[in-house]
Amino acid sequence: MVGIVVNDNENIDRALKRFKKKYERSGILKEYKKRTFFQKPSIEKRMERLKARRRAIKENMRERN
Repeated sequence: MVGIVVNDNENIDRALKRFKKKYERSGILKEYKKRTFFQKPSIEKRMERLKARRRAIKENMRERN
């Protein structure tokens, strides 16, 4: 459960921004989207390999610069 403590004189916009940041970092939305539909294990593995390949390409580009 994600929650924040709002101070007495704290702006509500700032508190909402802190909540959104904490919510996003916790990964709740990502987990929800992952569980809403079934994906075959073979497709999951394929997606993981694609992600790894993209990460490797990015690392190579960073090393070249």
